[in-house]
Amino acid sequence: MALVDMVSEVFASGGVLQRADTHFQPREGQTQMACAVARTIEAGGALVVEAGTGVGKTFSYLVPALLSGERVLLSTATKALQDQLFARDLPWLVDTLGMPVRMALLKGRSSYLCLYRMELARQDVQAQDRGMARVLAKVEGWSHHTQSGDLAELTGLDDRSPVIPLVTSTRENCLGSQCPRFRECHVHKARREALAADIVVINHHLFFADVAVRESGMAELLPTVRVVVFDEAHQINETGVQFLGTQLSTGQVMDFSRDLLAAGLQHARGLADWVGLSRLVELSARDLRLVAGAAPGGAKLRWTDETPEGIPEGDWRDALRRVALACVQVQEALDTVSEIAPDFVRLYERGSELLARLARFSAPADPEGVRWVDVGAQLRLVASPLDIADAMRTRLLAAPAEASENEEGDGWPEAPAAGPGRAWIFTSATLGDDERLSWFTERAGLQEAEILRVTSPFDYPAQAALYVPRQLPAPADPAHSPALAQWVGDAAERLGGRTLVLTTTLKALRTVGEALQKRFASSGALEVLVQGEWPKRRLMERFREGAGHGQPGCVLVASATFWEGFDVPGDALQLVVIDKLPFPPPGDPLVEARTQRIEKAGGKAFKAYALPEAAVALKQGAGRLIRRESDRGILVVGDTRLVTMGYGKRLLAALPPMRRLDSEEVFGEALQALLTRPSTTDPTCP
Repeated sequence: MALVDMVSEVFASGGVLQRADTHFQPREGQTQMACAVARTIEAGGALVVEAGTGVGKTFSYLVPALLSGERVLLSTATKALQDQLFARDLPWLVDTLGMPVRMALLKGRSSYLCLYRMELARQDVQAQDRGMARVLAKVEGWSHHTQSGDLAELTGLDDRSPVIPLVTSTRENCLGSQCPRFRECHVHKARREALAADIVVINHHLFFADVAVRESGMAELLPTVRVVVFDEAHQINETGVQFLGTQLSTGQVMDFSRDLLAAGLQHARGLADWVGLSRLVELSARDLRLVAGAAPGGAKLRWTDETPEGIPEGDWRDALRRVALACVQVQEALDTVSEIAPDFVRLYERGSELLARLARFSAPADPEGVRWVDVGAQLRLVASPLDIADAMRTRLLAAPAEASENEEGDGWPEAPAAGPGRAWIFTSATLGDDERLSWFTERAGLQEAEILRVTSPFDYPAQAALYVPRQLPAPADPAHSPALAQWVGDAAERLGGRTLVLTTTLKALRTVGEALQKRFASSGALEVLVQGEWPKRRLMERFREGAGHGQPGCVLVASATFWEGFDVPGDALQLVVIDKLPFPPPGDPLVEARTQRIEKAGGKAFKAYALPEAAVALKQGAGRLIRRESDRGILVVGDTRLVTMGYGKRLLAALPPMRRLDSEEVFGEALQALLTRPSTTDPTCP
């Protein structure tokens, strides 16, 4: 039986899925997507699928992938989504379909405990801090019984904890097979399991890190995998450009200094002035950071022909030279002790890598890319391509004969010689605002791919409404955020919380968050959660709890990562407020470079770049509101340009077909209707 027919039977009424789960209902869009994935797996090639919220895209690619009998690589956006696929969706389907499949979960090395680094952490100065010592002791206790070494198992460990860098390895400091704990290494074990598995779940960061440096073990895995699926594919361009460029930070230099001192004092005390050399490297890193002067934290300094803007060329070159000279002096000392311990060999290699990056940032910039400097507690130098199109075409999507002739010479993108070529499936709920999904396909080099758009099965006119408050100040007016905070406070108080505010800038995040916290601080009527004050996981858990059990309702004010991947079905979220139209920030060097490329080619950057960016981001933010058939809610966009400017029609067309509310009075009635409907917080509700 053809794979498409097998897949159709699974999703059909009375099929395997419905027999296994009484809540499962066949959906035309879900079956349509699953059959398209099956055809691509059988024939090879690339398929791009935009599947609206509620389609059930995860099963649409997992079922044909499992039934195909092929080795499959599944890449998703975050470690949390990896865990969901590996721990919930895949096991359930494997059991339901009765497939004898070996599965493996592979994350980046920063997700796994490094036993050797944990031993070194006991001696680290930072670990002498009482609070850090307690956390380190907890990690050590857990290390004795964990099988995977995945830090996600360790409940209560804040993902921002300063202990994590001390007990995990990086590509720079890993000793590889020379490590004294290599046989027990959790990273190495995870890679071995991945090489033996039929289905391997990874994330986009790991995939592109491997494309860039061939270091994670994926280079061995990919030649034997014919089917590759990217879920949450809308993120692959921005993830890819991070890894396909070059970065150098003062933090990397400081880590090099710290590891040099620790290794020197442990293995070769007295054979070199390790304290002096470490101090020399540390001071050179501090000097490089100070050369940025009074640039505000969070600033991105554009790179002119020679130097970042606002930094005198002589000062900049001198600072880079001091870092290079410090690394050279360290290299000379390491050369005399390299046979004593593998730590010194790896430190020498790290010094060489730092020198190579320094040389690149001292040379003229690549005209096809962009450079900038991020200013924060540390300084980060970035050289990046403008998109991943070229890398995708030449390194991944090329036919085997072409791939083997590319300048990389590695040949690993090739599919097996016999049978159809590799099948690439890219899917997300948000990939563009036109029929060809150009926002995604052009940047990913996928203009020749098959395109499928599957609309959401939700009844948006009945389930959701859109409102634009006309009385708010213009978005550029300094009074906009305070006025929005006042308006949100009134609405959220009437609703008893259940409100998510998505801001387009960190400044608005702080202004709106602080205003709402001040308003409800004394009464305690609502709890106002603000991104950054708690770990993301804790914020999400508290917001989903909502009111009850002695707790007030919640308002969550967030930005950045909360625009997507934040899933709150039921009545815990019924009001989503977007403060302004999410146009790309004009001062961002990457945005400027992309804009200039379009204009040099004779295009109109606003229409070709800014509008599609805003449309996709708006669509993602709006997608937080309705997550299942029983949800009801209101989307508010606090930016009158959506209804007063001509381009607003294109942005409105990108949103789900919600009914429109045209006045504050009608909005109030819709809000009241949400309060009087029966609760749908029961997780078993279909």
